[in-house]
Amino acid sequence: MPTRDPSSGAGPPLARTDRADLTAWLAVAAGALGAMLATLDISIVNSALPTIQGEIGASGTEGTWVATAFLVAEIVIIPLSAWLERLLGLRTLLIVAVASFTAFSVVCGLAGDLTTMIIGRTGQGLTGGVLIPTAMTIVAKRLPPAQQPIGLAVFGMTVILGPVMGPLVGGWLTENLSWHYAFFVNVPVCALLLVLLFIGLPHERADWSYLRDADWAGIAGMVLALGGLTVVLEEGHREEWFASALIVQLTAVSVLGFALLAYGQLKARKPVLKLRLMLNRQFMSVVVMALALGMVMYGSTYVIPQFLTLISDYNALQTGLVIFWMGVPAFLLMPFLPLMIRRMHIRIAVGVGMALMALSCFISIRLTAESGGGVFTESQFLRGVGMILTMMFLNQATVASVPAEDAGDASGIFNAARNLGGSFALAGLATFQDQRIWHHSRRMEETLNANSPRLQEHLDSLAVTLGGVDAATRALAGTIQREAFVMTYNDVFTVMGVITLATLPLVLFLRPLPKTTSFSMH
Repeated sequence: MPTRDPSSGAGPPLARTDRADLTAWLAVAAGALGAMLATLDISIVNSALPTIQGEIGASGTEGTWVATAFLVAEIVIIPLSAWLERLLGLRTLLIVAVASFTAFSVVCGLAGDLTTMIIGRTGQGLTGGVLIPTAMTIVAKRLPPAQQPIGLAVFGMTVILGPVMGPLVGGWLTENLSWHYAFFVNVPVCALLLVLLFIGLPHERADWSYLRDADWAGIAGMVLALGGLTVVLEEGHREEWFASALIVQLTAVSVLGFALLAYGQLKARKPVLKLRLMLNRQFMSVVVMALALGMVMYGSTYVIPQFLTLISDYNALQTGLVIFWMGVPAFLLMPFLPLMIRRMHIRIAVGVGMALMALSCFISIRLTAESGGGVFTESQFLRGVGMILTMMFLNQATVASVPAEDAGDASGIFNAARNLGGSFALAGLATFQDQRIWHHSRRMEETLNANSPRLQEHLDSLAVTLGGVDAATRALAGTIQREAFVMTYNDVFTVMGVITLATLPLVLFLRPLPKTTSFSMH
């Protein structure tokens, strides 16, 4: 990675020596821990959500905002992190973010009503979202080029482990202690994180010129565009899309936001986010693949728990253990990741990773009503290998494809794209599932002839067993619905596999990564 003028950008220049010192590695550890905490908290409430809804008096639809509020706030703040870092300095920004994240976690843990919970989750998203892109910025600033692959490998592993460990940790805490501890567990972790930040990062003076010369149109546009778009994607299906006045209004807000963002890009002396980076063919390819990565990562962690809960009758902890298989490859490959970055061509690595993610989806298209968690072991393991390869090399490509002073902006765009991919997946899957369930149910009903001797014989048998014709009819309807669900989940995995394969040709736009000479952490 070429060296740049140390005066460019805010904060300290990139390290110039061949080996980073202990404080630099403590800073990298802090960044990785913060990123894992922020990504873990996206999904940690999923396992506990039914229990939380019951205790705070929220309906099923209202309860979804416990997850949505965090995701919306996080997606809004991630692209603003680079500007906030230039304004406040990296250490000050992270210390404020971690301290605030701790406070909002306590608010969530003590919440007794939906309003308080949403306030706490929104605060968690706004402060936790800062921790994701800044982890990559720490690697770019605190490590020499020869050791950056190690830092990026650690970051890639933690970002994958967060969503994977969330359902497992949340399920275990809910089953063995209480849902409150899904939030209180953040307190000791944040305390450790603050210590690492104080030791590992140098103090930087705030540069208030960024406040005076701020691209306020771009900032407002970013909040309105990403916030409105995310809520539309998350809630559109439940609100019946444009039949809902709320969705229409939020769509208009999003359009206004994108217009303000475009105005800021054209007129502001210092745009809040350098979207012109996406004119770089390599970086744009990375962003599109990040969208696909987010779709598979968050889509699979959404679909598999649904299947196991509805079809296999798994509890939260059992489901979390199945999801955790996706994180196992990250542990196994960790010692080899820096060497792989050095030896493997990026096109081969990302191509293999994307192909494995697609294969993991296609392996799961033969589900039946008798399938249990074991049927996902192979696909989850392959999905984990594919994700760690793709994430690791795309992280490296993000930093390597832009000037060092633009690393923060590039990281913000990359991470926002991955999370937006997750939003696209959740919104699309919800609509797709309903359509396919209806389709499969109608197709099966059409094959049932009321005068069929076999059907009458089956209903008579059910009536004797269940104690009446009405009970037998309900049982048959339940069987049809269950089989329609299973067929729909097979369709979902097929679509995710096809979408992943469709992005595979983009690897041809990736350029070889800079060669490094040393990977020693000592």
